[in-house]
Amino acid sequence: MDALIIAAGYGSRLRDISDSKPMTPVAGVPLLELGVRQARAAGAARIVVATGHDAERLEAALPALAARCGIAIDAARVDDWSKPNGWSVMAGAARIDGDYLLMMADHIFSGSILTQLARQGGADRGVTLAIDRRIDNPLVDPDDATWVQTDPHGFISAIGKTIAAYDAVDCGAFLATPELASAIGAAIAAGKAGSLSDGMQALADARRAATMEIEGAWWLDVDDPRAHALAEQHAPRELPEIYGAING
Repeated sequence: MDALIIAAGYGSRLRDISDSKPMTPVAGVPLLELGVRQARAAGAARIVVATGHDAERLEAALPALAARCGIAIDAARVDDWSKPNGWSVMAGAARIDGDYLLMMADHIFSGSILTQLARQGGADRGVTLAIDRRIDNPLVDPDDATWVQTDPHGFISAIGKTIAAYDAVDCGAFLATPELASAIGAAIAAGKAGSLSDGMQALADARRAATMEIEGAWWLDVDDPRAHALAEQHAPRELPEIYGAING
């Protein structure tokens, strides 16, 4: 199984801390390295990183990162990184055969989340999204979160930042099949901008978008200085397998 990490955006809300969001250190470890190490621990044998903003510098850092983490890393550059994140998914998925873990470079997770997510495949779904039922989780920024409404069987009925009703929040980790990139492409062809949520909603409409509840596990979207401060405080304790291996 491969993993795809989306690292193409500008990261405007972290610019006061770092000029490269994927390389922003959290307790001394770049966000992208945390994601690579977590994907490897969950069973990924190869990582594809979707690059865009400042692609040359990020891609130049990948060989050393691969050597440190002991896993093959390839880059998939997005032609226009200002486009929505679904374009990054399509660029990366074009380099992958079969199912893959899909992660955002600025999200970090308890190890159990990705390990369990990697086991969630099934013929009844085109994608499985990790969700947090704690919609009042104090670590979640409600103004930036992607919200999810599920049906009685745990499949997604609606997803987006502005949906009216929701019962969970998107954690930024997916087990994707080739159906996801196809759904994003179909949404673009139908006039949508091409966000990941556009593709997810298309699969939800076809009842092909499943969920996995994280059941209280820790995760964080490191998208602004407040979240970065929380990550610096909590990540070494919440991710001992990562920080212990690096610092030990």
